[in-house]
Amino acid sequence: MEDKFSDDQIGRARVQDSPELVAYYKELETLGAGALWTVANDIEPWEPRSSSVPMLWKYDDLRELVLKSSELVTPEQAGRRVVYLVNDKRKDVSAAVGWLYTGIQVTRPGESTSAHKHKASALRFIMEGEGGYTVVDGNKITFEVNDFVITPNSTWHEHGVAENGKTCIWQDGLDIPLVNALEANDYAVYDGKQALEKPLNYSPITYNCAGLIPADKTWDKPYSPLFKYSWKNVYPALLEAQKVTEVNPFDGIFMQYSNPLTGGHVMQTMGAAMQLLPAGFKGKAHKHTGSFVYQCAKGKGYSIINGKRYDWKERDIFCVPSWAWHEHHNLSETEDACLFQFNDLPVIESLGLFQSRELEENNGNQEIK
Repeated sequence: MEDKFSDDQIGRARVQDSPELVAYYKELETLGAGALWTVANDIEPWEPRSSSVPMLWKYDDLRELVLKSSELVTPEQAGRRVVYLVNDKRKDVSAAVGWLYTGIQVTRPGESTSAHKHKASALRFIMEGEGGYTVVDGNKITFEVNDFVITPNSTWHEHGVAENGKTCIWQDGLDIPLVNALEANDYAVYDGKQALEKPLNYSPITYNCAGLIPADKTWDKPYSPLFKYSWKNVYPALLEAQKVTEVNPFDGIFMQYSNPLTGGHVMQTMGAAMQLLPAGFKGKAHKHTGSFVYQCAKGKGYSIINGKRYDWKERDIFCVPSWAWHEHHNLSETEDACLFQFNDLPVIESLGLFQSRELEENNGNQEIK
């Protein structure tokens, strides 16, 4: 399944150590320098190489501990009361996969967080509850289960649940590890509560109107003016697309959340999508650059990632590292399954780093190890 490459050829570093060379390397080290050929083959791999590993986080295992956090600390004490999910190989940067962070946040009725902002971009995918809301730069937006919400970088934002609501749980996704790696992150806390500058749900009402956009409005931000993408609109759109679209052999019916003004990604550093796997769907395997975090929004199935099977059902979260072979399967022969995912494709694509490969042998399916 994997091509094998040999470094024992012209064009690759093949220098053999000698006592004289070892002494030379030590002398360079004292000056904060080194010989490129000692690291060249490692820092320039034949193919993209991820330091992350595939992982699956089962919601049934995590849910009680997420709820328990609401008994132990308040939102004000914690800043953000979140149980974060960390990759076994990315603990040093608190990443779920690649340079992406994710966690599960819980908010009880009547609770809210202080408004804050940061250079890192953020998104939410709503998992449970009623009466939840977010306020983004003075725009208060209510949300429901399976809604997708964005809080772009440097926007003031806060979250809460109405007094008469039900405890809300949602998945957070952020590019914190990436922005920290670029040494560009910051954080600020708002003094008091944000003033509401627009009517309730102004953003989704204004910019989510069946392809219509206001002719007299201007938007000069580099991210989407639509801050909430409602499941009540997204799922029917997938079903309609299924009627007229050939099913993608890798991803089923695949639709990207987009900026309604440009058709591009919702934010500069993170993209998101929803894919529907028709009943009985058995996906083929491919791999590509870019890191992905998935959550099952509907149904049940499994994914094979680098030859290992990961079974998932509603609310389970899993990750696919960059350049990992992966394929998705729907376990039901009668019901569709839906996978939400967010990714770093805006960065990968804008830098010209996207590449992909399809598995050719075994009819396009991996052998389970």
